[in-house]
Amino acid sequence: MNDYGLMAEFGEAGALLRAARRARAEGYRQIEAYTPFPVEGLAEIVGGRRNRIPLFALAGGLLGGAGGYLLQWYTAVIDYPINSGGRPLHSWPAFIPTTFELTVLGAALAAFFGMLVLNGLPRFYHPVFNAPRFDLSRDRFFLCVRAEDDRFEPAATRIFLETLGPVDIVEVAH
Repeated sequence: MNDYGLMAEFGEAGALLRAARRARAEGYRQIEAYTPFPVEGLAEIVGGRRNRIPLFALAGGLLGGAGGYLLQWYTAVIDYPINSGGRPLHSWPAFIPTTFELTVLGAALAAFFGMLVLNGLPRFYHPVFNAPRFDLSRDRFFLCVRAEDDRFEPAATRIFLETLGPVDIVEVAH
């Protein structure tokens, strides 16, 4: 199939919210909404998923902190032990500042790259950019029913979208 789906254009956020609710109630699951600003409650309606970025940050922080601490321990105790002023080789309080910094760095890098991966970025092309007035609009709201939806049938879906009162309906090609 060469089509990405059908996109309905709405003039206000409330109309998009009502349309998304109706589409969900009708059984459409592969729907996407595009807005010029965040619309409260829209992500839950169109099937927003739970955020997994905190797990990436936790894993990156733990790895960064553990790696930093183990590196300092290995160099001070195993690889190059220096007895400085009778202090023990494994003087852990001296390792804490660097461990903290590497924990923060690991968490930040893991969150950043995790966000890129989970969002499918960098994406240089998306089929909805082919829709007329989509890229020029700053005051329009769009609801796209994707062709891979189980309930998607071009004619029936177009008729359904027309009942939602959109400004325009366009086919989005790949």
